[in-house]
Amino acid sequence: MIVATNIHKYFNELHVLKGVSLSINPGEIVSIVGASGAGKTTLLQILGTLDNFSEGRLQMDGTDIASLPKKALAKFRNDKLGFIFQFHQLLPEFTALENVCIPAFIQNKSKAEAEPRAKELLDFLGLSNRTHHKPNELSGGEQQRVAVARALMNNPPIILADEPSGNLDTESAEKLHQLFFKLRDEFGQTFVIVTHNEDLAEMADRKLIMQDGTILKE
Repeated sequence: MIVATNIHKYFNELHVLKGVSLSINPGEIVSIVGASGAGKTTLLQILGTLDNFSEGRLQMDGTDIASLPKKALAKFRNDKLGFIFQFHQLLPEFTALENVCIPAFIQNKSKAEAEPRAKELLDFLGLSNRTHHKPNELSGGEQQRVAVARALMNNPPIILADEPSGNLDTESAEKLHQLFFKLRDEFGQTFVIVTHNEDLAEMADRKLIMQDGTILKE
């Protein structure tokens, strides 16, 4: 599903990623841990096609990422990848339903096509009674579940999460962690999760430890 080979990333003279290689199988949940500055978020952004790598090769879902022109890369990102961030990044002026529909609208799907899928996801995540609430009317855990629904909207095979429970209280974080495994079992997605939460890291099928721009060990 994901094969990264000898990935290097430079920011001017700063060598951030120093030959990272990894292979992640379909339906696998992999956590990435390490101290701040180890390169975790940079790696996740490269896997998410949000940033370019300086050297190496990246294949995702059978596609050579470096070979894609800009427009095709944007389509690949929208079709194949879902993103969950520490801060939910919901648009405050839109309802939960409208926020979840956004990835489908980017695919040029109509409201009539998008809304039933969005309602199905919100119901699955226990938010059927919060459909028309705006983010400021939702709890932190509810906002993050809306963000999860948005990530799942286009049924992408790969979900990338950057500190997804870092802004939640302990109870909400535990519920979110369990949700990831329920989603994997239900929909078969592959999850790559950058986290400082040791409980979540240990729950994963594999834990990758990063240090100084390299993967130190599993």
